Amino acid sequence: MQHRNFRVLLLSAFLVLSWGLASFAQVTGEGTPTQRLEVLRSKLDLMRRALDSALASMNAKDSGNKGEKMEADDPRIRLRGLEKEVSSVSKDVGDLRAKVDRADKIDQRDIDKLETSVTDLNTRVQQGLSATAGARNMSTTTAAASTDKQSSNNKKKKGKFLGIFGGGGDDEKYAELTDTVAPGRDRQLFEVAAKEVRKSNYDTGRLLFNTIITTYPESPFLSMSKLAIADSFYLEGSTSALIQSSQAYQDWLTFFPTHMLSDRVMLKLAEAEIRQMGLSDRDTTRARKAEQRLKAILQQFPNTTLKGKVQEYLSLVQENLGLHSLQVARFYQDRYEHGNGGLKGAQGRLREILEKYPYFSYTDEVLFRQGWLYVQEEEPDEAVKYFTRVVRDFPNGDFVEKAKEELQKIGAPIPDPDPIAANNHPKPERPGMMGSLLQQISGSANIDVDNSGVLIGRGEKKADLIDEVIANQGEIHSLAPADVQQRRQGPRTFQQGTTPVPTKSPSQPTPAPTGQPSTTPATTTPSNLTGTKP
Repeated sequence: MQHRNFRVLLLSAFLVLSWGLASFAQVTGEGTPTQRLEVLRSKLDLMRRALDSALASMNAKDSGNKGEKMEADDPRIRLRGLEKEVSSVSKDVGDLRAKVDRADKIDQRDIDKLETSVTDLNTRVQQGLSATAGARNMSTTTAAASTDKQSSNNKKKKGKFLGIFGGGGDDEKYAELTDTVAPGRDRQLFEVAAKEVRKSNYDTGRLLFNTIITTYPESPFLSMSKLAIADSFYLEGSTSALIQSSQAYQDWLTFFPTHMLSDRVMLKLAEAEIRQMGLSDRDTTRARKAEQRLKAILQQFPNTTLKGKVQEYLSLVQENLGLHSLQVARFYQDRYEHGNGGLKGAQGRLREILEKYPYFSYTDEVLFRQGWLYVQEEEPDEAVKYFTRVVRDFPNGDFVEKAKEELQKIGAPIPDPDPIAANNHPKPERPGMMGSLLQQISGSANIDVDNSGVLIGRGEKKADLIDEVIANQGEIHSLAPADVQQRRQGPRTFQQGTTPVPTKSPSQPTPAPTGQPSTTPATTTPSNLTGTKP
């Protein structure tokens, strides 16, 4: 029995290590310095808790006497050394965060170095926990056996399963589920974890889901547990949690790119970026990432049932990007009018809007400004094309009268309005003075996004996919498999006793080497795609 438990623990350790490395292989450096430091603090806190719990699980062997001599190969020495390193790096992160809070000048390379250190430290922590899993499991068994012999007044001294759960109160209830490996226990853990996440107990839920991953590597709930952890970060909703949810969703897609939920997971990646978008006069990094992810969904899942929602999001995101380019063009044109140059810069931005964002609500202004700039270059024939489009296609716009005046100055005929085009381009509603002020104060793009996860929604009584997963032993029957247009990588397969490695889809030919880095479905940027009107 002990041999079987050790084998299961060893396999789960391999799985945790491989997923840990894949997770931390994500691109670092996202967000502001404050956001990046908060993500580092969160990761270090998780490492510290894991090490503390691992050491606590060995209390059956450890007397707690700091002067006690330990053998050179005692696993506690390795774990305590890692614990000291985590504390040291945490202090460095805290010191740098204090400088940022005081608005002191910092070197961005210091944050880059800390991110590299945390990535390396996480790898060694995972290796240390995996290497000491057998010793910790034996300590857990010893502690549990000694606890059974104690009186009920000493139940709070019960050992913890792999150093995660144990003690009194609610933890005692979870310890009953996690102390032993038994058939059907993974389903119980999954159900309890889902309830905890619905109650906003995100840390507890993540620990329970992670217990399935580390203890039941052949469980039918394995992939869904990984996805539920990503959902828990998305539901938590803070900036650092959204960044980690993106990493977790991307990690899941790396292992299960052709799963029936792949299109929904890719949409959550886009929604995580949309929730972090700012106004058009702020940084557009999140908006551009959201646009890339939405276009990738339309390219790889052209027949997805989420197409309408994807197109709606894409239109709103491109409205934000188009307005940003228009504001830059206004700035360059203002410089030109004051004799400081900027004509070509304004033309380039306006041309970009017309090419990339055909349903931009300020298109009439873009056309008028582009025509006016051609007048300044003494190219009336080109200017007439843009003024004509304003009069013909945007008869309800704010620039139609100005365009008519320019056409009269040039001596060009004034076209009649196109009724079809007029219906397709109604006069948009603009926020008033108070609305604009509130938007500037919030700094958010204010795009209405679904705040529920792929499996788990908000609220304890809401029916979600996770209920179907529980009822069908880890499977989903209500959804049709996603029709993947391009399959770059097959699902992960794990053989007992081996380290998980990615496998290729049988239907995919081996691509010729191009020297370019490989991409995953959620990061592929399709070419020649523009927004579509919802």
